[in-house]
Amino acid sequence: MLKSFLIIIILPIFTFASQIVLVVAKDSTTNKAKLQRFYDGKKVGHSIDVNIGKNGLGLGISDISIEFDTKVSKREGDKKAPLGIFKLTSVFGYDESLNIDMPYIHATKDLICVDDSNSKYYNHIINMPSNKPDSFEYMRRDDEQYKLGVVVEHNKKQIKNGGSCIFLHIQKAKDAPTAGCTSMRYEDLKTLVEWLDFEKNPVLIQVDRKNLSKVKTLYRLDP
Repeated sequence: MLKSFLIIIILPIFTFASQIVLVVAKDSTTNKAKLQRFYDGKKVGHSIDVNIGKNGLGLGISDISIEFDTKVSKREGDKKAPLGIFKLTSVFGYDESLNIDMPYIHATKDLICVDDSNSKYYNHIINMPSNKPDSFEYMRRDDEQYKLGVVVEHNKKQIKNGGSCIFLHIQKAKDAPTAGCTSMRYEDLKTLVEWLDFEKNPVLIQVDRKNLSKVKTLYRLDP
């Protein structure tokens, strides 16, 4: 008699992210990359050009941990964008509110992100405390780069000098590299923000081509 069995495959919980923002660089030293959106493994829209860190990619710090083929780790101030898989947790911007499906942070003139490794607020977005940190950046700038942005959950545990204040934001210029974030045209970022849905567990996967096949297999992404 032929018996049937129920086979249950247990996958890591982070593979259940329905929305994937995939950023792929040619190698770990370039500061240009391509961004493609995926929903349930299927491509959404067309790929776009983005800028990453001036000095390329370095292995980032994430709760979503898999082994990547790289020997360079990201450090505070190294001008490298983080390589790895990171949750996208919220959106920020200059408008008081936005009709989107993500938590929203209004970037007031007192809102800062702390990049002082010795501060208890390291890598946190906060209102300026009375005891001002030694190093921080204003989230409401004189330029338009933070007019709209997405918070990337990198170094959540505040590991000293592990890197801080990582965002998807508006590019300074077409080919201008970043200090460690990922930047793009305002129109492309707006499309991305309007598409993101917190309940669909969106993640950023940022890799070089050497590590691309691993994440495509893990998340069952279209070729």
